[in-house]
Amino acid sequence: MSENPPPNIHTLDPHSLRGLAHPLRMRILSSLRHDGPATASQLAEKFGESSGATSYHLRQLAAHGFVEDDPGRGKGRERWWKAAAHGTRFDDALLSNPDPAVRGAADLFVHEIATTHAQEVATWLGTKDDWPEEWRRSADLSDFTLRLTAAEALELRDRLHELIDSYRDLTHAPGTEGVAQVRLHTHAFPRTTD
Repeated sequence: MSENPPPNIHTLDPHSLRGLAHPLRMRILSSLRHDGPATASQLAEKFGESSGATSYHLRQLAAHGFVEDDPGRGKGRERWWKAAAHGTRFDDALLSNPDPAVRGAADLFVHEIATTHAQEVATWLGTKDDWPEEWRRSADLSDFTLRLTAAEALELRDRLHELIDSYRDLTHAPGTEGVAQVRLHTHAFPRTTD
């Protein structure tokens, strides 16, 4: 086991948020992060879009620093793209930004993230029988209800993130038997109890 460098995280600001907050751009970026580099044509086929549309959105993502050329791939005019960062940090202050366009982009962004999470869970449920028993046992769909202060909820969130980040130090070479990409979602939010 060797230590990985800390993940490269792109922190959203009002300008970059507006460049990312589009459903297709968010799907493209997610694909490049999770599935690796691709061409506009490959992404178009994957998402049922035209290569012109994916090329346009890739250029917009590049202009805001989310993706970059992958010069080690491709031949001739074939342009490969890769994610420029491992993840994205969202500041909740964007939801209350004085600019209504930024607030709208922030709202779209968080709703797209929630939609993506729901789609990923649905995909797991639809394909879980294709996985070996040990993977089915390791999956989790749990929910908990706690009575906490806002400060305690923030502490819990931060501790969960620290625990998850500690697993980034595990290094498995690509193709290692028994290793799979694991998605982990956390959702914590207050609710009224009428």
